[in-house]
Amino acid sequence: MKMTAGDSLVKVLESWNVKHIYGIVGSSVNGLMEALYKERETINYIQVRHESAGAMAAAGHAKTTDEIGVCFGSAAPGGTNLFNGLYDAKMDRVPMLAIIGQSATENINTNFFQEMDEVPIYTDVSVFNKMVTTAKQIPHVIDEAIRTAYIQKGVSVVILPNDLVEKEIDFSLGKEKKTPPLPPHFPIDEVEVNQVLAMIQEAKRPVFYGGLGLKGARDTVEEFATQFAMPIVTSAISIGVAASNNHKNFMGAFGRLGTKPAFDVLQEADLILFVGSNHPFVRAWPTDAKIIQINHRIEDIAKQAPVEMGIVADAGAFIDRLIKSGVSREETDFLKAARISKENWDRYLTELAADEANGLSAEAVIKAVGDHSTADAYYGLDVGNNTMYSVRMLPLNQQRQYSVSGIFATLGVGLPYSIAAKLAKPERQVWSISGDGGVAMNIQEIITQARYELPIINIILSNQSYGFIKHAQLNSEFLYGVDITDVDWAMTTKGMGALSFTVTSLNELYECMEEIELLQKHGNKKPIVIDAKVYYSDPVDTSLVTLDPKRFSKEQIEGYKDRYQFYNQPSLSEIIDNLP
Repeated sequence: MKMTAGDSLVKVLESWNVKHIYGIVGSSVNGLMEALYKERETINYIQVRHESAGAMAAAGHAKTTDEIGVCFGSAAPGGTNLFNGLYDAKMDRVPMLAIIGQSATENINTNFFQEMDEVPIYTDVSVFNKMVTTAKQIPHVIDEAIRTAYIQKGVSVVILPNDLVEKEIDFSLGKEKKTPPLPPHFPIDEVEVNQVLAMIQEAKRPVFYGGLGLKGARDTVEEFATQFAMPIVTSAISIGVAASNNHKNFMGAFGRLGTKPAFDVLQEADLILFVGSNHPFVRAWPTDAKIIQINHRIEDIAKQAPVEMGIVADAGAFIDRLIKSGVSREETDFLKAARISKENWDRYLTELAADEANGLSAEAVIKAVGDHSTADAYYGLDVGNNTMYSVRMLPLNQQRQYSVSGIFATLGVGLPYSIAAKLAKPERQVWSISGDGGVAMNIQEIITQARYELPIINIILSNQSYGFIKHAQLNSEFLYGVDITDVDWAMTTKGMGALSFTVTSLNELYECMEEIELLQKHGNKKPIVIDAKVYYSDPVDTSLVTLDPKRFSKEQIEGYKDRYQFYNQPSLSEIIDNLP
């Protein structure tokens, strides 16, 4: 069948069930735009206001749906603007296709306008990186790029000289829809199962640490933790994935974005099941515990910490096999004390949210978001202290879901993520949560939300500070460059087409939330912005909790309590000693 190479490209995207493609027009992608126009009923071109936001939205789509995210950029600056989103996808291991425009073939290597050697530029970020040299190659290279992105969980880059996209070729495609390749099957070794069971039975203080590799196995993890009487700790990016944060054994995440009870149990653990994760911050685990790592990528075994035993297996399947062994453990004082530590922690956060002595707190805003969230709410989280408040306090259970730039940790992702989530599932309640530092990176995407009538609720925690970096500078005893000029975000975003509110107190906050609920109930189609003017706070750092009198000096303990006003939080060892 005769068609342009651009038309064939779009046919391949359709065969992979691609519904949205993010980008901004440019002369070097006009052939692609013409093809997308012809198929606008099946693939929606989403016009973002910055290519970086388009790539972030594509990454967010992949994180939210497990389907490939697709974006494009025109030659030179349009393509290079994609990098933050591309690296976000690369480092969080999600599939993405980036289509990059290029000058016509006759202009390549002639120093023509916006002509540059693009292939080497994208080498590091990609698992697949090719420039087509004939029009006939285009559909086949696109198909291979998508397949590779799925298999290797990374970014595929295809560079298209525009004159080739516009050429006519013979092309036909089967009617069947393509699906992502199935993950490899790992047979479970019964010898390894028995060895793990023996180590669990021998341990006195075992802890389960889960990551994103347990996606889809949340119920299995919770059943396992109950049967084997283990506290559950996760990475910050896998809360709600590896376990619901309202499960009785869930302690929270470990690290700067974590919780005291998570630190507590890892401090005391003598065995850690490190499952479905390669999170780099495990290097800071404060423990001499034995580690059993279960991961489907052999190259990740022992990459972050020495392990007593490494098992290459599907994480969920292996945990399920341990459950089916019928082996179980009685609840220990260690687990009972850990639950008390978690109750103390939750009470501490609730008290912070209710305290207006210094003004409106960030904790109060996040609690209000949680109180007004539907059972399937989605949260697009930006990077910074807002992430910390959110992962500590949002109700990440039921069908609720969130995305964050976990390893690359680029500012500005909150709004693009929320756009992708709302487009993928329009009936879903969607929030974005940002600080005033991060939101400024992509505030223009409120225009995108307004253009496509996406009634996303956008929360801005405005405290005139790059708070996460300010914490690091406070540790180094200097402050420079972390203050932010205040902005009236409500007025700014109202001019972009949003319904905007400013709140400065608990009463204003909850009145605003009630008004928003009525707006949404009556079919509002405009984006909503809440500019929450919160006071600056330095959230308690839980990467090193110096409260245990058996491990830390009196001066260290008192200094930690005074810095964070962190009182009435006994260490885990003290709780154990005072159990009846």
